[in-house]
Amino acid sequence: MLRAVISLTLLVLGPGSLAAEQEPAEVTVGSKKFTESVVLGELIVHAANDAGARPSHLEQLGGTSIVFAALLNGDIDVYAEYTGTLIKEILASEQLDTADQVRASLAHRGIQISAPLGFNNTYALGMKKPVAGKLKITRISDLVDHPDLAIGFTNEFMDRADGWPGLRKHYGLPQENVVGMDHDVAYRGLDGGSIHVTDLYSTDADIRYYDLAILTDDRRYFPEYQCVLLYRADLFDRAPRVVEALLRLEGRIPAESMVAMNARVKVDRVSETRVAADFLLETFSVDSAVTEPGMWDRIARHTLEHLFLVGVSLGAAIVIAVPLGIVAQRMPGPGQAILGAVGAIQTVPALALLVLMIPLLGVAAPPAIAALFLYSLLPIVRNTHAGLNNLSPTLIESADALGLERAARLRLIELPLAMRTILAGIKTSAVLNVGFATLGALIGAGGYGQPIMTGIRLNRTDLLLEGALPAMALAFAIQGLFEILERRVVPKGLRLAPAR
Repeated sequence: MLRAVISLTLLVLGPGSLAAEQEPAEVTVGSKKFTESVVLGELIVHAANDAGARPSHLEQLGGTSIVFAALLNGDIDVYAEYTGTLIKEILASEQLDTADQVRASLAHRGIQISAPLGFNNTYALGMKKPVAGKLKITRISDLVDHPDLAIGFTNEFMDRADGWPGLRKHYGLPQENVVGMDHDVAYRGLDGGSIHVTDLYSTDADIRYYDLAILTDDRRYFPEYQCVLLYRADLFDRAPRVVEALLRLEGRIPAESMVAMNARVKVDRVSETRVAADFLLETFSVDSAVTEPGMWDRIARHTLEHLFLVGVSLGAAIVIAVPLGIVAQRMPGPGQAILGAVGAIQTVPALALLVLMIPLLGVAAPPAIAALFLYSLLPIVRNTHAGLNNLSPTLIESADALGLERAARLRLIELPLAMRTILAGIKTSAVLNVGFATLGALIGAGGYGQPIMTGIRLNRTDLLLEGALPAMALAFAIQGLFEILERRVVPKGLRLAPAR
């Protein structure tokens, strides 16, 4: 029905609509941190591109809450979601039962929903076939007789309304050795024998890849997870042809096709963008141009993204932290409050700080830069405070005897004498930022975290190293750069003598 309305609208608008769309609409696509979501994101990108838009893909944005928040905030325009997740997780507090209720609730938020795309990717529990066969476990209810099994669920599943708490109560499961972990790490743990049971997505290629047995949901706990598209209502106003192209996907992706696409990425190591383009060509005769950058091109792009995150956050931290350190040294009362505040920030887990920034700054680079900036403050503030505080009182008295004003004394004597300690704090912040910045990929900030996340997701050591090794090299380069800088700005007599 909605597709017919869109087509009729385009027909009525006629040539005027073509003129309005001469400038390609920018469409931002989101996806979660698992292979199927990334593939679906690439399908949307190719479909939008064919409809004349200029799409971009913020891929692997983490869990459901991050991606849905990005949609509500307008940071992304569309992504693929599942009906069970909508009812049991996103809109769980509203206790909705029907598709019409879900549609109305989303519309109230400025979000539209497509009809199902054609497959049900429900949750399931899985075990290695030899382990399940030995213990004669074929159903979820059979787990009741094996309380000592080690279970590793994905972090999101551990807390979801349709996850472990409800499942445990529904089946009366007695297991106590249950831990949360990354989805792809859980599969590796299952394969290595460190855990015995984990949650699966029923269309995962990993089921075949790791030769897993799916346990029958004999008490029907899990709802249907029909895949749908969620998109902002204003997308139709900006790019009606894009919405029409996306709605062509309704009912056209059967489960076997989705499983095959996931397997091509996971098992055959074909890129998500190529897999999506091939599906659209076969199903809709849409011939999409696929550009796959080589390894060195990817490293260059991720290096620029990483340098941007580290450089902007560190530069802002220096501008703020050095004066804070000076104030902390000059004014002991407020100084303790300053040192306490920057110390408290450092105790907040990095991922939690990133997520806390999303409601304020959205996704991508801004929240990552803000979080990195906050993490950079402590070493610089403390070292500035310590460097000034440890100066010899005799030197200060000599400066006063020369009649120097306080500001001149700080600029000409105290800061130069404390510079080695201050630079050490800045260097520490810079090196730590290189590592922390990899987490920015979880919210679409790019950088070296992108190939690291992809390598973990696809069990690809080469991709993991594509991010890890350049990050390590960058940390060493920054450290060397600060060694050179120290020779330039620190008075010769205050430099550390080389080790003999």
